[in-house]
Amino acid sequence: MKYADFLKKDSFSHQELLGFAYRTLICDPPESMMLTLPTPPMLMIDKVLSISKDSNAMSLIAEKKVHLDDWFFQCHFRYDPVQPGCLGVDAIWQLLGFYCACSGAVGTGRALGCKEIDFFGQIRPHNRIVRYEITIRRQQMHPQLLTAVIIGSGKVFVDDQHIYTVKDAKVGTFLKINYANYPFLNDNAIGGAIS
Repeated sequence: MKYADFLKKDSFSHQELLGFAYRTLICDPPESMMLTLPTPPMLMIDKVLSISKDSNAMSLIAEKKVHLDDWFFQCHFRYDPVQPGCLGVDAIWQLLGFYCACSGAVGTGRALGCKEIDFFGQIRPHNRIVRYEITIRRQQMHPQLLTAVIIGSGKVFVDDQHIYTVKDAKVGTFLKINYANYPFLNDNAIGGAIS
């Protein structure tokens, strides 16, 4: 699809999200490094049901199917399988980064934290659908660089039961930190503070 069409979309299928993660969805990406999503098994989203870029009601709703054999149930925990809560938080960060990309931000996305996380439920192997509902409080884009910082609060539901709340999750996009030639050594091969 063309980049202009990508920016106009308000929902994405599983196939489109995989294409975005593997950088095959957009045939004419911007010259600056385009944001991406993690590839499976770390991709915590199957489809984006809606994206609203209305400045009075910025929001995003997405879903992921639960599979009996999901990788994390095999090891967390061997005799008490439960999806790690941190993966639900990561899904919120993934979706905030995706929202930045859908808004025209470029660069490499990084989670920058959140204020509060409340867990009061769990995701088990025989659940069916996880739903993420995010309300975006603030998005600030650098006008020349097209990098962005976004802050939003998310709710995680499993089979329509609200089980987590993540308040003021923050994601930023950065230029010149991408490490595309992994595992080979380059200037971005070693981590540390991002400036």
